[in-house]
Amino acid sequence: MNNGKVDFIAASCIDDYDPNSMPVEQARRLIRQYLVPVDSVEKLPILSALGRVLAADIISPGNVPNYDNSAMDGYAFNGDDIDSGKLKLIGAAFAGKAFTGKVGRGECVRIMTGAMMPDKTDTVIPQEQVQVEGEGIRFLSGAKPGQHRRFAGEDLKLGQVVLPSGHLMRPADLGLVASLGMSEVQVYRRLRVAFFSTGDELSSVGQALATGQVYDSNRYTIYGMLMRLGVEVIDMGVVRDDPVLLEQALINASKSADVVMTSGGVSVGEADFMKLLLEKLGQVVFWKIAMKPGRPLAYGKIGNAHYFGLPGNPVAVMVTFYQFVREALLLLMGNSQTMPLPLLSAICLDEIRKMPGRTEFQRGVLSRDADGVWKVRLTGNQGSSILSSMSAANCFVVLDQDCANVAAGTVVQVQVLDGLV
Repeated sequence: MNNGKVDFIAASCIDDYDPNSMPVEQARRLIRQYLVPVDSVEKLPILSALGRVLAADIISPGNVPNYDNSAMDGYAFNGDDIDSGKLKLIGAAFAGKAFTGKVGRGECVRIMTGAMMPDKTDTVIPQEQVQVEGEGIRFLSGAKPGQHRRFAGEDLKLGQVVLPSGHLMRPADLGLVASLGMSEVQVYRRLRVAFFSTGDELSSVGQALATGQVYDSNRYTIYGMLMRLGVEVIDMGVVRDDPVLLEQALINASKSADVVMTSGGVSVGEADFMKLLLEKLGQVVFWKIAMKPGRPLAYGKIGNAHYFGLPGNPVAVMVTFYQFVREALLLLMGNSQTMPLPLLSAICLDEIRKMPGRTEFQRGVLSRDADGVWKVRLTGNQGSSILSSMSAANCFVVLDQDCANVAAGTVVQVQVLDGLV
């Protein structure tokens, strides 16, 4: 990494008033313009690939399944014998142990789910639909030719792109790759993210609080959110409000990481040095967002490292991370299938006071009533310092910038947090 500057598209906004802060969607679009994924590649065993991003297409080396097989426990026979209603039982086929004899007209084979279809058979009748009579079976209900037969290549075909490059590996994908007989995959290296908190008022957990100090909770929250994304985490602790110390911390972080994140120090207080340092060491794309909580959010670059300056208030840290940083990190990891968090509709049980002109993210609890209707209630005090409101929430109530006061009973949009937090 170096400290050379990168030319940004002009993205300035007026700093004096909230209405002139950058709208949420515009900020998201701007960030995406500057994101170039990592390109270093490594090969991993599939059991180590969960949460990693594929660096090459997975191509099927054969058909899956590689033989026709039964989709049911029942009896395999030739579909031309359906009208006979009775068949002679001549053997059995099990998964992993095929029937190797010949099946003639008027004959059938007992077959288990997944077992290879015997030669000259193309139809399976479930065991519940037959009556065993001596050495044969009698149909209790009708059947259709070709039913309950899985074809070779029905799941995956030889030469098919099974998973594309840029795909984020999930649990089902591990099994899918294993079904191809592959033991390793090529993935992009882990994204490196360095972060630290700023502020003389912060004390680390385990230390005694001096007068006027609070414990630094933001680093723990950020650590948890980063770990859910599977990035390499570099925790740089707390850096005091000293421009020399902050500058050195930013330089060190930018040399060791792809992304640098800080919490605190990005507002307009006398001790908030981060904006000046960012302008000195790199460039700033924007500094304020028309949103609540999380208005003082900075994005820019220090050398080749992307920089996110998150607010100091605990809830604002989480809101800005999920609305901006999460998607950016996924794209930098090489995930080409990243999508915005989906919005769902629910009836709001509380009245919400809001002024137009900014997007708001209220903390809520989403539930479904006895009639299957989704409803959401707020978690109480919505102050950006009330971290307990995030702990109690399972969703954000998203109120766009044009929205005004919301009456109880109004349908609102929510983002579900379960699976993220």
